[in-house]
Amino acid sequence: MRLRVLLALVLLVVTAASAAVTVPESAFLRLPAPAGGLPYRLYLPPFARAGERLPLIVFLHGSDQDGSDNAAQIAYGANGALELLDDAVSKRIPVLFAAPQTPHEYWRPAALMAVIRAIEARWPVDRDRIYLTGLSSGATGVWDLAKAWPDRFAALVPMSGATEIAGLNSIATVPEWVFHSADDNDTNVVSGFGGAMKGSRTVVAALRAAGGQPCYTEYAHGPQPATHVIWPEAYATPGLLRWMLAQRRGRPSPLACPPDARSR
Repeated sequence: MRLRVLLALVLLVVTAASAAVTVPESAFLRLPAPAGGLPYRLYLPPFARAGERLPLIVFLHGSDQDGSDNAAQIAYGANGALELLDDAVSKRIPVLFAAPQTPHEYWRPAALMAVIRAIEARWPVDRDRIYLTGLSSGATGVWDLAKAWPDRFAALVPMSGATEIAGLNSIATVPEWVFHSADDNDTNVVSGFGGAMKGSRTVVAALRAAGGQPCYTEYAHGPQPATHVIWPEAYATPGLLRWMLAQRRGRPSPLACPPDARSR
């Protein structure tokens, strides 16, 4: 409980200090769970051209936004993730942005895929440009979903997460930009949650050992007093959206990782 309060306080301070979110929550459709899936919010760009296939960004929230109100996951700028959407809108880049909500800390890959398939069935998704991003338990969900469907996604952007090393070989060639803080006080950057669930530094090393070339940004310090909460800063990283949208499924972009994303 104490950590949850600290997370909320840090997020409020960081959000207030950052640029105002330009895409309001009211701009998101509120959609019910498809069969076997989860309820979700969806942003449709009003300036997209007729018949244009659009990239889809799927954002997975952390455990503090677990629930069933289909609202908490995009509150407070989605913990910084709406920086990506703000960047796209400001540059008139049409993207779909989906934010499902899970009722519990574990993200079921099959439920997430049901949401993605429902969006694909109704809106003009470019299936070669589907991007997964998530924070904390949502980052774990990103890795779990990609492992379950390793040939489905163009790029992954997990932040402050942990996952098992098993299965990483199957996604080693999927472009990734991983973020974490060295002094994370919730999910250890090396040992993760302990046991089989390892932190980002260990995951990145395993991906590289398997032949992958993930970008990796490791902050020396997260914001006090909750050093886990790097997401508003990370999502505001210059060039992050450009890097994501340059990736195509099965055809990684030659766009290099920025110099500060090659640490460790």
